[in-house]
Amino acid sequence: MNRILAIVITAAIALASCQSERKGPLPILGNRDVTPSGDTIYPTVRAFSFFNQDSQLVNNATFAEKAYVVDFFFIHCPTICPKVKAQAKRVYDRFANEPNLLLLSHSIDTKNDTVAALHQYAKKLGIDSKRWHLVTGDHDAIYSIADDYFSVAQENPDAPGGFDHSGRLILVDKNRHVRAFCDGTDPESVDKFMEDIERLLEEYK
Repeated sequence: MNRILAIVITAAIALASCQSERKGPLPILGNRDVTPSGDTIYPTVRAFSFFNQDSQLVNNATFAEKAYVVDFFFIHCPTICPKVKAQAKRVYDRFANEPNLLLLSHSIDTKNDTVAALHQYAKKLGIDSKRWHLVTGDHDAIYSIADDYFSVAQENPDAPGGFDHSGRLILVDKNRHVRAFCDGTDPESVDKFMEDIERLLEEYK
C-alpha cells in the first residue's frame, strides 16, 4: 500500500472511531475483499522474521494466539520516540499480568540499532524480553511491513535523525488483523487505546 494512501485511510478510520461508541468488539481495520462465494477476506500482517534484543528469533509464531502492540522507532531519535516509548511503557506496565498481550517495536535504523544496542536500550527501559521484543533485521522487510500496520517508516535525510516514522501504537489480534491504533505521543489517546486493548482481550476469554 502506498504510504500516503495509508495515512489517508487511517485518518479516516480514526475519525470514524472517534465518532462511534467505544462498546462491543473492535472492528477489523483496513480494506477488505469479498470472494464470489460471499466470504469476507480481511487484511493481515504478512509473515515476518526478525531478531530481538536477546538475539532470539521473533516471527509470527512468537505471537501465536496472542494480541500484540506494535510501533516503529530508532534509539537515537531526537523527536517523538522517547514520548512513544514512555507511553508504550505505560501499556507494558498496565498489562503486566496479562499473558495474552505482548509488545513489538521495530527499529528502522537497521545500521546502527544492532542487537547489542537494542539490548542496552531494553535494559534502560527496564523491560522483559519475553513480553516486549525490540527487533532489527532486513532493512526492506522492516520498512515494507510498516504498510501492513498502516504506519509510516522511511529514510529521509531532511527529517530529524534522518528518518520519517509514525508515532502510532498499533493493536494487532491473534489472527494478524489490525484492530486499533493511537497517537503514541498523546497520553489521552493512549488511555483510550488501553481501553481498546481491554475490549480486544475480552475476545480471548
